[in-house]
Amino acid sequence: MKKYLFIFISTLITLNASTINLAVAANVSYAIDELKKEFLKNNKNADIKITIGSSGQLYAQIKRGAKFDIFLSANMKYPNRLYKQNIAITKPTVYAKGSIALVLKKDLKANSLEVLKSKKIKHIAIANPKTAPYGVAAKEALQNANLYNKLKNKFIYGMSIAQTLSYTLKAADAGIIAKSALFSKKLKKYNLHYINIDPLLYTPISQGMTILKNAKNKKSVKEFYDFLLSKTAKKIFKEYGYIVK
Repeated sequence: MKKYLFIFISTLITLNASTINLAVAANVSYAIDELKKEFLKNNKNADIKITIGSSGQLYAQIKRGAKFDIFLSANMKYPNRLYKQNIAITKPTVYAKGSIALVLKKDLKANSLEVLKSKKIKHIAIANPKTAPYGVAAKEALQNANLYNKLKNKFIYGMSIAQTLSYTLKAADAGIIAKSALFSKKLKKYNLHYINIDPLLYTPISQGMTILKNAKNKKSVKEFYDFLLSKTAKKIFKEYGYIVK
């Protein structure tokens, strides 16, 4: 009986060790399934569980003790905080840089941000610069294009980039969203036109990740972390609109 109990406990420990719990920023939700699929090709025994949310919400959950192994944030701020608080065990590193795009509705087509001055566009969705890194990028791009102050009265602010996408689709005529969101299945239902916003107009968003203390000594977690920095993963991130080196 002791022999079988030992085998059961050993098996349970092995299964737990191969489970990778990810906390993933909403803008990465469109790419994460493909990243997971690619990783599992060579790591068939791994089990990846994904929780999607805003970086701030995930940070708060982790601080309260949520058992995540890797945190993929939309910025460097929250991973750096966790590292300073000894909740993260690896120094945060940039896995990709986020970019933004302008999405237009009502069959509007254009080649630049100047279209936003059109009387046909009454509402523009952007992420709130006070709460979302993609909002900071949107504001910076519009300021550098000398449009921000001219368009202020048209803005509808989303608290996160995910909410901004929802506002773009349901309440606005245009929206500045994470370029990765262009791969959302939701967008395929709509007749949309989009413009890549010149990255020279804003600072691409450095998105950071870190391994959390819950993952200490879990080999599979380190393997997935390393995979996210591999050429294969970088190629996938690039296909989803991110800037990678």
